[in-house]
This record gives sequence, C-alpha cells and structure tokens, in this order.
Amino acid sequence: MKKKVLAVLLAAAMVLSMAACGAKGGDAEKSDGGDSAEGGESKGYSFEIIVKSFQSTYWQAAVQGIEKACSELGVTANSNGPANESDIADQVQMLDDAIEKKPDGIGLAACDTNSVLDSLSKALEAGIPVVCFDTGVDNAPEGSVHATVATDNVSAGATAAENMFPVIEEKIKAATTSDQVRIGEVNQDATALNIQQRGQGFIDKMLELCTGAGKKVAVVGNEFYVNATEGAVAEAEAEVIIEVGVPAQTTVDLASTEAQKIMSKDDTIAIFGSNQTTAEGVITANQTLNKLATDPEKGIIGAGFDAGTPQKEAINNGQFIGSVTQSPLMMGYECIYTLAKICDGESVEDIPMEGYWYNTENMDADDIAPNLYD
Repeated sequence: MKKKVLAVLLAAAMVLSMAACGAKGGDAEKSDGGDSAEGGESKGYSFEIIVKSFQSTYWQAAVQGIEKACSELGVTANSNGPANESDIADQVQMLDDAIEKKPDGIGLAACDTNSVLDSLSKALEAGIPVVCFDTGVDNAPEGSVHATVATDNVSAGATAAENMFPVIEEKIKAATTSDQVRIGEVNQDATALNIQQRGQGFIDKMLELCTGAGKKVAVVGNEFYVNATEGAVAEAEAEVIIEVGVPAQTTVDLASTEAQKIMSKDDTIAIFGSNQTTAEGVITANQTLNKLATDPEKGIIGAGFDAGTPQKEAINNGQFIGSVTQSPLMMGYECIYTLAKICDGESVEDIPMEGYWYNTENMDADDIAPNLYD
C-alpha cells in the first residue's frame, strides 16, 4: 500500500511540474529579436540556476552558456551561487530560497550531493522540475531530478592518467619496493560526485596501467579515495604509490599546501590537479618549489583539469604536459534547453559531455579552443 501511495504522489508531482511550466509558457508571445533557435517563439519560462561558485572563470563560462540559451529561447534565468565551493550551507539556503520562488524549473550544480537531498524533496513536492549540471546527485529522491548534464568524469579522469602514463612509464618500470615512485593527485573535495568520480577515474586508470607494467600500487592519503580503490596493496609492498591530497577548503592557497606536501617528497615523479582550483594550486606550489617539468629526468610531471590563464601558461611554459578540459559553457547552455523541454512536456535524458586532452600541439584546434576559457 505504501508503495502505491508513493507512486501516486510522484505521478502527481510530475503532473504539477508540467502544469507549472505550462502556466507561464502557454500564453507566451513571439519574441522581439529573441527568437528561439528551434522555432522562433519566446517560451516565457522563468528558471532559477544555482551554481557552485562565482569564484572561478569555470562558473563564469557556465553562466555565459546559460545566458546564451535564455536569449535563444526567450526565457529568463536567475543565476546564483555561494562565494566558495566549500560554502555548502550557503548553497543549500540559496536552493531553498529558489524553491520558495516557485520557478518553472531549477538548474543545480551541487557542491555536496548529500546536502541537497532534503531540498530536492521539497522541489519534488512543489512540482518544480530540477536539472542537475556539472555534478549529478546519484541518490536524489526518485523523480526529483529529471536529467543530468555533466562530463563523464570517470572517463575524463582516466584521460589524464592515459596521457600522463607514457611520459613517466620508464620511471614506473624501474621502481622497486626499496626505491618507490610516487604519483600525486590533489582533489578539491571528497563530497561532490563529479570530483569523486574524476579523482577515482584517474586513480583507477593509473593503477590499471601500472599493474599492466608489472607493478604493485598503493593508494594513500585521503580516506575516501583510499577506501574507494580496489586492487591496491599495502604501502610497504608497493613499487608505486598514489598519494591523494584534499584541502580543508576549496581555495588555491590550501590546494597549494596539499600539492607542496606531495611535491616536496623525493620520490614524487608526477602530480595531477583534478579541477581548476587544484591545478592552479599545483602551479602555485611550484612557484616556491620550482620542480615541475615536461621531462621526467628534469622534474615532476604536472597535469591539470579545466582551463584558465594559469593552466594555459603552465602548458606553454613547460610546467604542465597538458590538461583535460570540459565545456562549462555548453553544460550551462544544455541545462536551460533541457529545462525548457521539460516545461514543453517533452521527455528528456541525461546528456553526457566529453572531456578533451589539450597541450601545446592542439590548444588552437577548432574542437578545443572554445573550451579554454580564461
């Protein structure tokens, strides 16, 4: 009986969400100069968008995509977000405030996926459709999240490992239990699903590649990633150590501190910063240590994720071998289009976005350059 009641409530909530969208969109007039790319009609919907932070150029690029889609569709979107991606409570309050406004839909990039569960239940009860972007919420209340627009982060993290491994392969093959080598990874947190997946994607692929080279691998550092890794051995048995650092808060300075701890060790041969903040933290750490290089015989091999001026300069000046970029602009853009489709009564699905490896050879390529925001 309880299951039947729940099913009825969920169905009712879905109907309410469609009705709420249609109430504003059904009588929309033609747009004056703001025609939709899919038919030229202003939809008139109003959305609330909650990003992780306005601190980085990554989220500024996402907002640009949001604004572009709004202009094309004739809808409005109010974008908001905390000052810092570590300000989880602030973001939850912003999400609750957005629900109180009863918009036609909400776009959400959650800082902490567990923190938004109660809010998503409120949105479901209010009949407000939610589209997650950049970060999914795997354990969201059933029916609350209609679609997720996000990079395939496991694959993207693996892409960084696949491009780093050939550069350090000889060092890895020469490692022994008495002469270990260390590969560092700095993740901004262990709570956001996208960062978890990306960090673990790098670890798992690097472990696979090292194991394929006949080496045993230990994973040390942050407890979440240590516990999430399968196939690792105890540190004393390993020839290769993957050390994972997570700063107390999401800032470049604190990420730099974690990077310095790893880069200061004599056996470190490589380090990966898994998002813009941590990649810039690695670069900042190098300003003191001066250890990054693109030749493993001359220093520590560095690689990053996302874009921004510091990373592009690090690649051009020989500190990073390359980085993996996402397309935050297109994620913001597709989030708005997906919300509009829901309000139009169309069915929607998750939209996986690709991650691209870029270096000095392809930074200006047509499929890469648009994603390298400053």
